[in-house]
Amino acid sequence: MNSTNSKKTALQSTQVVIDGNLQPAQIVIEDGKFTQINAYKTAQDFPVEDVGDLVIMPGLVDTHVHINEPGRTEWEGFNTGTQSAAAGGITCVVDMPLNCTPVTTNVDALQQKMAALDNKLWIDCGFWGGVIPESLDDLDELIKAGVLGVKSFTIHSGIDDFPKVEAEHLSQAIEILAKYNVPYLIHAELDKQEQEPPQIGDKYQSFLLSRPKSWENDAIDMMIDLAEKAKDKGVLGKIHIVHLSSAEALPAIRSAQQRGLNLTAESCPHYLTLFAENIPDGKTLFKCCPPIRELDNREQLWQGLADGTISFVVSDHSPCTPTLKHIDTGDIENAWGGISSLQFGLSIIWTEAKKRGFDLTEVVNWMATQPANFAGLGNRKGKIACGYDADLVLFDSEKNYCIESKLIKYRHKITPYEGRIVTGMVKRTYVRGEVVYKDNKLLGKPIGKPILASR
Repeated sequence: MNSTNSKKTALQSTQVVIDGNLQPAQIVIEDGKFTQINAYKTAQDFPVEDVGDLVIMPGLVDTHVHINEPGRTEWEGFNTGTQSAAAGGITCVVDMPLNCTPVTTNVDALQQKMAALDNKLWIDCGFWGGVIPESLDDLDELIKAGVLGVKSFTIHSGIDDFPKVEAEHLSQAIEILAKYNVPYLIHAELDKQEQEPPQIGDKYQSFLLSRPKSWENDAIDMMIDLAEKAKDKGVLGKIHIVHLSSAEALPAIRSAQQRGLNLTAESCPHYLTLFAENIPDGKTLFKCCPPIRELDNREQLWQGLADGTISFVVSDHSPCTPTLKHIDTGDIENAWGGISSLQFGLSIIWTEAKKRGFDLTEVVNWMATQPANFAGLGNRKGKIACGYDADLVLFDSEKNYCIESKLIKYRHKITPYEGRIVTGMVKRTYVRGEVVYKDNKLLGKPIGKPILASR
């Protein structure tokens, strides 16, 4: 593409993802938008690049990313986080409200985050707000300030300044959020017994037992019950379960959806590609909350994705410093729980999806179209259509490569996927018609924009 967006340019390929189909096409870009979708090899009087059999797909939208800036930028940051996203074919992320300091639970904290963005965004970035017990009075103003929705935890978040909420807080928040028709994201784990945690040490199976499926199932049942009670009062809340790992919760979610509740769920590459029986003791890079569960559970999650009970797939990129991960000691008990994989999600999911007979258009739906719709960005992101932002990925869907630390663009070059052979390589990423990433290099300067909803 040209360095200025004022000229018409076009890309064409034998494989373009348009309206759920993979077809030959030519797409025209002008002023950072898609303006025409033409037949392949349509003659033009402006520059047209033919990329052969490379897939042209919409840029991915990842609505679950912990960037941690300001305040914990030594864990990650907008510059490294969005570079890594661009390298993974992600053209828009939505940043989570915790692990940064201050947590994004009021307008002042959101403004501090905006002030930290200067010249650091390589792709576009929206923002979730947060709800904790003492911030309910700030919720209206936070939504009016432009967050795309808000998140709460039903269990300790791991960060003391983002405490868990109880049922009464959740009910109040559901009513407030319904006025604005924005989603309420829930980290759904509930420790009803509140027993002393068991000794875990370096044993993965001990860690898995310490956070059973019942915790997720109970929290999701509670959210369904609260949504039902709100509906009885004429309040239709949008409830969203983040990073679903327990396949046992799928029937309850499906039933609630069939009864007309506005309940959605996401899962993540680590739950869909890794499994507990294969995780060695002492490998802290695999620790996350809720945990990676058994092989049979993984297969049921794929079924939930196939039948639409799970709406989409996002990274839950939750990095920290290597010291906090206790890599050298193998101390799973005290290691920070979070998976770092932001730029490899597309390759990881495509590798597994292909084995299971899914096609690339379904992966695009799970990782671009549906997350964009969920975040309220479905009129501008997540698909190739006239009037949409010209966010694109050139993807070699047949290329195999090994995930190595030297490829990593995020701050700390660690991932549980190191050494894994995957299929599908991002060759180029475009944001609003500009190439920001090509052949493992970032190009130009950061051109991403913050996205705030106007209310």
